[in-house]
Amino acid sequence: MSNERTPLITSGVCGLAVTAVTCGAASDSTPESNSETPSRGPRKLNTFFGVMVPTVLSMFSIVLFLRTGFVVGHAGLLQGLLMVVVAYTIISLTILSICAISTNGAIQGGGAYYMISRSLGPEFGGSIGLMFFLAKVFACGEYVLGLVEAILDVFGADPDSAVSEGVRVLPQGYWYTVLYSSVVLLLCLLVCLVGAHIYSRTAFVILLVVTVSLLSIFISSVAVKPLDFVITHKGSGNQTLRYNASYTGFNATTLRNNLYSAYSLDYSTNSVMSFSTVFAVMFTSCTGIMAGANMSGDLKTPSVSIPKGTIVAVLYTFTVYVLLFILASATCDRTLLIQDYGFFQRINLWPPFVTVGIYCASLSAAMCAMIGASRILHALALDQLFGLPLAPAAVTSSSGNPWVAVLYTWGLAQCVVFAGQLNAVASLVTVFYLLAYAAVDLACLALEWASAPNFRPTFQLFSWHTCLLGILSCLVMMFVINPVYSSGSIVLLLLLLLFLHYRSPTSSWGYISQALIFHQVRKYLLMLDVRKDHVKFWRPQVLLMVANPRSSCQLILFVNQLKKGGLYVLGHVQLGDLDSLPSDPVQQQYNFWLSLVDKLGVKAFVDLTLSPSVRQGTQHLLRITGLGGMKPNTLVLGFYDSCTPEDFFLQDTAFCGSSVGRGSEGDYNFGVDLPSLQAHFPPVRHVESPRWLTPEEYVGIISDAIKMNKNVCLGRYFFQLEGEDKDSKVDGSERTIDVWPLNLLQPGSRDYEDVCSLFLLQMACVLNMSSKWRHARMRIFLNVETQSNDQGWVVNEETFRELLKQLRIRASIKIVPWDSVVQHHSQPGGDDSAGTTQALSEDFLTAVNCMLMEHSSQAAVRFLYLPRPPAHHSQSQHYLAQLEAVTSGLGPTLLIHGVTPVTYTDL
Repeated sequence: MSNERTPLITSGVCGLAVTAVTCGAASDSTPESNSETPSRGPRKLNTFFGVMVPTVLSMFSIVLFLRTGFVVGHAGLLQGLLMVVVAYTIISLTILSICAISTNGAIQGGGAYYMISRSLGPEFGGSIGLMFFLAKVFACGEYVLGLVEAILDVFGADPDSAVSEGVRVLPQGYWYTVLYSSVVLLLCLLVCLVGAHIYSRTAFVILLVVTVSLLSIFISSVAVKPLDFVITHKGSGNQTLRYNASYTGFNATTLRNNLYSAYSLDYSTNSVMSFSTVFAVMFTSCTGIMAGANMSGDLKTPSVSIPKGTIVAVLYTFTVYVLLFILASATCDRTLLIQDYGFFQRINLWPPFVTVGIYCASLSAAMCAMIGASRILHALALDQLFGLPLAPAAVTSSSGNPWVAVLYTWGLAQCVVFAGQLNAVASLVTVFYLLAYAAVDLACLALEWASAPNFRPTFQLFSWHTCLLGILSCLVMMFVINPVYSSGSIVLLLLLLLFLHYRSPTSSWGYISQALIFHQVRKYLLMLDVRKDHVKFWRPQVLLMVANPRSSCQLILFVNQLKKGGLYVLGHVQLGDLDSLPSDPVQQQYNFWLSLVDKLGVKAFVDLTLSPSVRQGTQHLLRITGLGGMKPNTLVLGFYDSCTPEDFFLQDTAFCGSSVGRGSEGDYNFGVDLPSLQAHFPPVRHVESPRWLTPEEYVGIISDAIKMNKNVCLGRYFFQLEGEDKDSKVDGSERTIDVWPLNLLQPGSRDYEDVCSLFLLQMACVLNMSSKWRHARMRIFLNVETQSNDQGWVVNEETFRELLKQLRIRASIKIVPWDSVVQHHSQPGGDDSAGTTQALSEDFLTAVNCMLMEHSSQAAVRFLYLPRPPAHHSQSQHYLAQLEAVTSGLGPTLLIHGVTPVTYTDL
């Protein structure tokens, strides 16, 4: 076979190669939109430099130096350690999911966004990706505010003194804080625009500086003797608040006093702290766990490095935080911890050690967040999920730096710094990150539950239990931290989901929803036992045979209204013999038919087959279409007549040439555009064109279906029916449905309650319940012979009215005397039950047609009784001629022959 040596499918965004990033930092390669294989640089990074360094540095943010005392002071050592354990439990569960997903394939640029979008599809991926982008933006603003806070602790003017002393020369206040933050943000912007690669190359040096600062803190706790301090803060108005604080060194009494919580007023926000607000600040130290996963494209062995490096980094940072918490609670009194965020500088052997560590940690974290956010936005723009607003963010420089996305990020981060205080935005940052982590766990859970054969991560230390526990813990902690922010973020997520669902972006990423649906549908199909079917839950399950959609679109749209939530299949027979063909021609046609279904907006499946004859192919489809309890019970055919079919493609604007090119260039149409769709289906048949079907074969199809216990419907003149398309606002208020339940070609039959008549009524009732026919008036015509001495028709009318009442069918009954029609009826010696066609006179057929025209000419659609076809094929043409004569000029008409009981009068 020609495709047996097809290479492995490469990962990409609809053919776009997107480069991986370090902590969001740009790599040197540029996305190639036209190459099928992503262009990658050589994989050089090992576990330490590629995963551990960026992860540790991302987690050692400002909380390490500036909020350790804040957490211990307010929450106490015990609750502080509980917060650390809870936070690291949550991220550990998420890490298991990250490791699983990241070792199941290459991760491109965008980090968490890439994971979620390629696992859950564009709707979830785009909405969660934008939320994660916002989390990064808020985190960037938070780190900048923390850096400014650290700068003012050293260089800020003393609020108690009118004269600047030493280096404390910077004026303080809200607007000054905003000004300093803007300057720092501008510095980050310049680095990101000019030399983002410089940051990624100096990450290890920054980590060394932070490590030296940490060592100085541990050494100072032993070497520095007890000290007393006077701490001043500016209160309301011009009031200055003074606090006496002390550093005791390692002291059992100090440790005992700091064991339990003592939540009090936070001097930066002037609000009383609680477990949730303190935890929100503390959790911001746990938001860098995806830095290593972002590096999978540059790692030598990503399946080994990502799990090992991330887990080791998390264990290392957990150990450091626990030791710092114990050190702070055992050496400093509560006043010092609460009233001075930068107390580590006061108790250090050489304060600049800590100052440099703070500046490096916070500045690197801010730049990392800005770079990471810009890369997420760049990935979103490349995927074209949000259209024009994010389109400029796809622009890159010659070196591949997405400078427009950086400008977007900088502008939003500039808005965040107007909060003025780190603690004011910590809750929002934490809520956004928790939502993103819950989404990563959801992606892994969905992949695990879908049981997809290609989900084979090399990291095995996870299960659906850990994923589910991770989702629940993230959601619970979101609402514990801030119910308002949590509710707002979820509402925003749902709005983004609805927006993307409305835009209906299609992609070649694969949809986890399809895998989950397959998994569930298979399970429920096995549960759908045909032996448990009951007539009161019967619904139409239709197989509509279509020769050429150009002339059948109106019938396709009408049958879509007739299915009542049941199975609807468009069937087509391609004439041919597989033995004489190099490959199956049917396989290449499915996309065209599915695109047609999308265009028409019908809820239908498509089933095609290759067969030497249409009759044999229809038999195949009737037997094998569907699965389990979902198989067609009704066959619908177009009418066999000599009318010249009309080309629907030339009438509907959706198929006209004027609509070509309306879709955006980024739309993924599964390889079928409108010109291709038009070219695939041949022009409609001309009058002189040979027919695919002979009359004998057509009647044979009807006979076959009845033998196979399938109901049969023949649709005629449906090209005249309007208002069935998906954009139509018709509700049926101006429409009438006419039902003639009597076999008009056999006047001797007066049974209105046989299976076929009741099936006729049921189908008309089903149509009356559909959206475009719900307000239509339904009329039922009873044919009576008034001149007959037998007045039993009066009793039959009352019986029929009672039957309609029992069946809950609301319709008006019209009595139609047809004595003048019956007098033309001849009585042959043959019996219809024996399978012969009655020799009906032309006068009788014309009279029946005139009667129908007289009473039903204004109806939108008519339901007529379809007589059983003749047993012998020699009478097929005569049978069709009778049907054509009766329905000539009527308008949209459905001839129905029912063979299965479908009505039920009991509850």
